[in-house]
Amino acid sequence: MRIPKSLSPRIQKQLIFLTQITKMFYNFRKRFGVYDKVLPVETTPSRLVPDHIVKPDYVTNKLVFVTKKPEIKDEDQIKGMRCSCTLASNILKKIHPFIQPGVTTDEIDELVHTLSIEAGAYPSPLHYKGFPKSVCTSVNNVAVHGIPDLRPLKNGDIVNVDITVFLNGYHGDCSKTFLVGDVDDQGLHLVHATEECLMQAISICGPDVPFCDIGMRIHRVAKKNKLTVLPAFVGHGIGKYFHGPPDIYHTINHYPGLMKPGMTFTIEPVLSHGKENTVMLDDGWTVVTEDGSRAAQEEHTVLVTKDGTEILTK
Repeated sequence: MRIPKSLSPRIQKQLIFLTQITKMFYNFRKRFGVYDKVLPVETTPSRLVPDHIVKPDYVTNKLVFVTKKPEIKDEDQIKGMRCSCTLASNILKKIHPFIQPGVTTDEIDELVHTLSIEAGAYPSPLHYKGFPKSVCTSVNNVAVHGIPDLRPLKNGDIVNVDITVFLNGYHGDCSKTFLVGDVDDQGLHLVHATEECLMQAISICGPDVPFCDIGMRIHRVAKKNKLTVLPAFVGHGIGKYFHGPPDIYHTINHYPGLMKPGMTFTIEPVLSHGKENTVMLDDGWTVVTEDGSRAAQEEHTVLVTKDGTEILTK
């Protein structure tokens, strides 16, 4: 916009400032799409778990042995994993139609908590290292570990719901980024490309495949889609323990080791339109993208078999 020189210097400065702000806003939307940036708001107290529900070690202070090397599970352990992972997946599917504009993430937390308890399971995030809720909900520019709160979801939001349950001594873990109402094209592309990264990564897993190949495959798919993998977040081994070896990196890496039948771990890439930098907020959990870009995450727990890979949370 051309600023007329006939205007006073003060008015000229104000118009220049407004022009710059408008240009920044336009460039932001051109790069990242149309959505609201979010920050945490007030929430409700932690939900209660009945006494009859068996609780994990970090709640009861019972020591659980975690091997320093990736665990190779026997048939009984694999059976336990299948049960917990099936429950986590079923809960994730049940909440899908519930996620609509006007619903708060705290209400999502309440539903996940209720479904977990009704199934005889403990919602694993609750009180894990102080986390106050039963599920993680990460909206728009929140990359991971969003704490459910009283902000209503808006038309055009994307929200990742990360569910882990502890059932009969085993954790099952999965997440999905849901579309809230009508999401713009850039948001749709981000979510679909993240799903593609996860499924491509799973497709290469199998006996004697290096763990580091997962990150290479995800990196290539993200690059093809002109998206950034956020490197701060990794997948992990899982079983009677919530987190253990191996670490599953989603970017180019040199993590040692080969997959073996009987190993179970999560793959959970986080992608963004912007740069790879993230910031943890003062609550000690919520991680947002530094540049305000949206992030999407998809996650499955997988089992390495003698023939390839089984998705336990499918």
